[in-house]
Amino acid sequence: MRFTPYRLSLAGLVLMLIQACAPTKQLSVAAGEPRVESEFRAAWVATVANINWPSKPGLPVEEQQREAVALLDLLQANHFNAVVFQVRPQCDALYDSKLEPWSYYLTGEQGKAPEPYYDPLAFWVEAAHDRGLELHVWLNPYRAHHKDGGPVSDQSIVKTHPDLVVPLKTGYWWLDPARQGTRDHSTAVVMDIVRRYDIDGVHFDDYFYPYPDYNNGDDFPDDASWAEYRQKGGKLSRGDWRRESVNAFIRNLYKAIKAEKPYVKFGLSPFGIWRPGNPPSIQGFDQYDKLYADAKLWLNKGWIDYFTPQLYWTINRIPQSYPVLLGWWAGENAKKRHLWPGIRISRDTLPDKVNETVNQIMITRGAVPVSPGVVHWSIGPLVTNAHLSKALLAGPYQKQALVPPSPWLDKKAPKPPVATAVPEGEKIKVSWTHPDEKDVFHWVIRYQYGERWDYVILNRQDRNLDLDRLRVDNAGPVPLNQVRVSAVDRCGNESNGVDLLIR
Repeated sequence: MRFTPYRLSLAGLVLMLIQACAPTKQLSVAAGEPRVESEFRAAWVATVANINWPSKPGLPVEEQQREAVALLDLLQANHFNAVVFQVRPQCDALYDSKLEPWSYYLTGEQGKAPEPYYDPLAFWVEAAHDRGLELHVWLNPYRAHHKDGGPVSDQSIVKTHPDLVVPLKTGYWWLDPARQGTRDHSTAVVMDIVRRYDIDGVHFDDYFYPYPDYNNGDDFPDDASWAEYRQKGGKLSRGDWRRESVNAFIRNLYKAIKAEKPYVKFGLSPFGIWRPGNPPSIQGFDQYDKLYADAKLWLNKGWIDYFTPQLYWTINRIPQSYPVLLGWWAGENAKKRHLWPGIRISRDTLPDKVNETVNQIMITRGAVPVSPGVVHWSIGPLVTNAHLSKALLAGPYQKQALVPPSPWLDKKAPKPPVATAVPEGEKIKVSWTHPDEKDVFHWVIRYQYGERWDYVILNRQDRNLDLDRLRVDNAGPVPLNQVRVSAVDRCGNESNGVDLLIR
């Protein structure tokens, strides 16, 4: 993640809210059908430099697991439905890998497994799914060694594949994206995870070619691979050659993931500005020219399932305005993939900082009404800023939400569950089973008291729910009239509901 400072002013706020929300379309709900909210609500959990987890290298396994569960419990309690968990910060692994060494950030020694042994990624996947959270693995495709990542071990790719890496002047090592060996190795790492773990998504952030300051402003040191390309008759400019190396990696990896597990989503989180002047009011860093990341092309071509540009600026910062950039990216979404922007949340408890986050979520709902969602950078402020968590839960995240469906991956709804409702004293016990439980990720229980419907989203292990036979409101006791139970699969497809009339 790249951190971009911002400042607040009030000028133009109302105008931008109107501009952002003006072209929206209202979602229709069939008469009598209780609406369930659909919105991607995720947070990044960074392991590089122990930003979010674990709190420091070498923690006892029991403490690592306790910290992980606390983070996942926090997301569940605040009605999030996904976590983006960093498993490869520097060509190392926070999981059991035969391709790369155990992470320094996990045990304090690169190549050292946890003692007693456990597989952190397997633990995170199971714990997330038990809480109804999708788990997306976040990998850095090209960073070979972080300057704060401990000593370079003999197991590091810096030592095992010196032909693929180059040193940067600030202490980093980087894979050369133009090397075929780089693309092959990073693809193999991703596909190993896809095959062996029950993940829901694969996620890359903004580190393609490194930011210029990683090499003290000098050009990326790929003279050797560039000379080889030219000697073989290559005709592209150096910039286009670098971009095409990244393009080929993204394009081919998307195909490989879909061939193995079509339901596993591939998401990219590039720097929030494609190029200055797009749209005209936008100024700032040029990722196309500096990171050699043609993020607009990836979105235009649909080489991703969800696109998360890092829009870490405030609504009314004119040169990098959140709604202006979001609207521009929405206009580039030719294949109608999910557009779930990354937003920067603050540890600051001042009301204007908290309101900024709430306002950005509401603007996103207006600008992307069919499949809304955001990814929060990072989970840290959700842990420490109770004012923010309270504002989210009392406001936009008051109701639970399903992850929006991905119809280009799967349109087939699961079969309906088999459900019963049995009176037990003052309660009605609703129970259900399913003919293909492996096809179900969530259960939706809709219930009607009097004329009013409500719902609850339950998780894969749940098989029953107790509801009160009478609920008291301002008009007095109101009876439970009807319950409807449905199943939702990994791609967000919902089955027909089973209606249970209460006698």
